[in-house]
Amino acid sequence: MSQIPESANKGLENIVACTSEISTIFDVTLLYRGYTIEDLSEHCGFEEIVHLLWNGKLPTRSELDVFSRELRQSLTLPNELLPALEKIASTNAHPMAKLRTAISHYSLLDSSAEDLSPVAVRKQALRLTGAFGPIVAALSRFEQGAKPVAAQPGKSIAWNFLNMVRDKAPSAEEEKLFDTALVLHADHELNASTFTARVVSSTTSDYYSSIVGAICSLKGPLHGGANEAVMIMLKEIGSMTKVDAYLEDAIVNKKKVMGIGHRVYKNGDPRARILKELSLETCKKAGLEEQHRMLVRIQETMESRKGLMPNVDFFSGLVYTALGIRSRDFTPIFAMSRVSGWSAQIFEQYANNRIYRPRAHYTGPTDRRSTPIASR
Repeated sequence: MSQIPESANKGLENIVACTSEISTIFDVTLLYRGYTIEDLSEHCGFEEIVHLLWNGKLPTRSELDVFSRELRQSLTLPNELLPALEKIASTNAHPMAKLRTAISHYSLLDSSAEDLSPVAVRKQALRLTGAFGPIVAALSRFEQGAKPVAAQPGKSIAWNFLNMVRDKAPSAEEEKLFDTALVLHADHELNASTFTARVVSSTTSDYYSSIVGAICSLKGPLHGGANEAVMIMLKEIGSMTKVDAYLEDAIVNKKKVMGIGHRVYKNGDPRARILKELSLETCKKAGLEEQHRMLVRIQETMESRKGLMPNVDFFSGLVYTALGIRSRDFTPIFAMSRVSGWSAQIFEQYANNRIYRPRAHYTGPTDRRSTPIASR
């Protein structure tokens, strides 16, 4: 056997597994279809980004109007789905476990689910992307003993989600902030959940199975749950005066500081910079200015002491908290945005498919022989 070190390519680090035109980490920023995330977050809404990811170009006004209408047709959930969501919500399970089950159930209501033709898969993605926020909101409401809030189809996906999960219409500023958060989370090259979606779809399994597989991957705390962990860390620290002592202990004892560092970004995650700037005023209004200052202090200290910078999860949890969203809903919201990117990646995989079949470097013995069970 070839003598490949056991650590070689661990985690597939630096392995190029496919070609893609959808998104990439380029220089010090993130690109969607060639546009920087800074440009898109400033000038475009989430529904424009979904169109961009799926179609390769930003829509004209008339194209966006048609596309948004198609997306929003699924904001009102099928009546037969609601009893299932209520039962799922009543279980004592992780919110992402509930979400994967809810999406699986939703797929059972689509008679075209096994149709892999491009037209059918595009319609499946339109339905699910529109319904995703209402499903997350309904699960959240049922968990709290409340009834789901009806959708308003004339409003954006971002506006509807905030209204449905809180039963309170968002201000224009809140809608814009949440919409921007959806833009920032829409796609991110070949991360773990996206790779999972592409692996499942490479077997020519159906669209919904690929999405459920991605949700299962995102459930892991090393991928999708870090923003909730940041809020837990802030609560553990307690106040601005205790930040330095907490970090000193973490650095000396080599403890992980949640939301700090990224496998690929070495000069900082541009999405974190955007959320840091946009979130301050909303945090002030929500009485969370001290928590925002705590995060800034942690960021500055970790950069100066360890050369590590924050990722998108570092500020997103505080953004959602300032918007009045429960921490249990943070990772499902991540999926609500990322379903747009997963869908684009699945389209691309189906269009130029080859099943993923990597090899493992075997490190076990090769000369063993069995003996009859009576003599073992």
